[in-house]
Amino acid sequence: MSIQETVTRRISSASSDIESDSDELKSILGTGSSHCTVKVQTGSGWFASAFLVVNAALGAGLLNFPIAYHQAGGVFSAVVVQSFFLVFIVMALLILGYCSDIKKCNTYQDVVHSVCGPYAQFACAITVALYCFGTCITFLIIIGDQWELFFLQVAHDLYCGSNPFYMSRAFIITITSFVFILPLCFPRRIDFLKYASIVGVIGIMYVVGLVTVKYFLPHDNPGIVSTHPKSWIDVFLVVPDICFAYQCHVSIIPIYSCMGKRNMKEFSKTVTLAMVLCILTYTVTAALGYLQFGDSITNDILLSFKPTSEVMVAVVLIAVKTYTTYPILCFCGKAAFDCMWGMCWRMSPEELLHKENLRRIVTTLVWFTSTLLLSIFIPNIGVVIQILGAFAAVFIFIFPGLCLLKTMQNRIESGIKQPFSVHFLKSFAMVFLVLGTFIFGLTLSQAIMKDIQGAKADASNYTCHN
Repeated sequence: MSIQETVTRRISSASSDIESDSDELKSILGTGSSHCTVKVQTGSGWFASAFLVVNAALGAGLLNFPIAYHQAGGVFSAVVVQSFFLVFIVMALLILGYCSDIKKCNTYQDVVHSVCGPYAQFACAITVALYCFGTCITFLIIIGDQWELFFLQVAHDLYCGSNPFYMSRAFIITITSFVFILPLCFPRRIDFLKYASIVGVIGIMYVVGLVTVKYFLPHDNPGIVSTHPKSWIDVFLVVPDICFAYQCHVSIIPIYSCMGKRNMKEFSKTVTLAMVLCILTYTVTAALGYLQFGDSITNDILLSFKPTSEVMVAVVLIAVKTYTTYPILCFCGKAAFDCMWGMCWRMSPEELLHKENLRRIVTTLVWFTSTLLLSIFIPNIGVVIQILGAFAAVFIFIFPGLCLLKTMQNRIESGIKQPFSVHFLKSFAMVFLVLGTFIFGLTLSQAIMKDIQGAKADASNYTCHN
């Protein structure tokens, strides 16, 4: 072997080691993305990637979707609005994939930074942190709802009679969260949670099957089923739930980066299959659930059913899914916070690594305690999801719109004559931004108004005499 070949091999080996160390440092620090705490692996096919997207999208929004159909004025109007916004939701996924290919970015925040700069990245990190914080609150509220329904079934007389403290909503959320959630939030990596997602998918599929079977079995319709909205503005009441339910945009770039064949053709197949599965799941559950209960539907579809044994299985599965999903959102939020912390203090990666363990522990405790207290005082996922839907609209419309607008503008300013499609996409990006700003303002104002008026707790619709 020649000296030149030996030197070349050593340089190549050293470069690989440096890149490996750099990837590991990014994995530890969690800079640049809400999902960068997970070290990216390679080699996933488009079919397997589609189910990763489905797992990221399907969640707590499924329980709240049926009442959104009621608020929108019935199944027909809700499906029409859902179909309209799904066009933009899917386009946003493709835009993010296209923009991530420019510099081969692996996270949502990296895409925003590479196209729009550090200020946009900072704004994105703030939005990710707020969204994850609100979602964690929703998860704890759902846990409280499921345990209330469980106690009504297995210990009805005791729960509705003496109502011991250990069956109270605040106590059960606090104790079970400390036991099952908090220990999972401290580790530096979240790789060990990937197998727990299988249970989550099973739980979601079981709920869909339960609602479907219950609809076709003989049942009483205790409420009035609307066929049209009372006011044209009512159709927008389903928008926050749509945005919250289909929000997988923060996760889509890390999933894309894991694909063995990273190109838009393979990515398009992944998005298509994932969205078809999500649409069928959400639409079937929402439509059949609403048609069963009409205006008597609750904010949590499971609270609308009588607490039979098959319903209790769904309650337990949803609770288990929630226990294993909270830590993932907690990691995402802490990663966004770490990004903001480093940018505010102008810290280098090496400086961020210093005292990382202490900062991670303190951030975890503050995050967990804050979400726990708020979940006890806001026992209604409807109010929280309205606010989360507003922030989800930012991920779906505003940031992808900014990325597309900036990308097309850079091509126009390059001095090379661009085809008509580039100018068309620039105009389309402006439509994205205008629509996203409108949805954000509308849904946020609706959530604030609903909160001021005082939304009732989910479980109040399900009294002990049932």
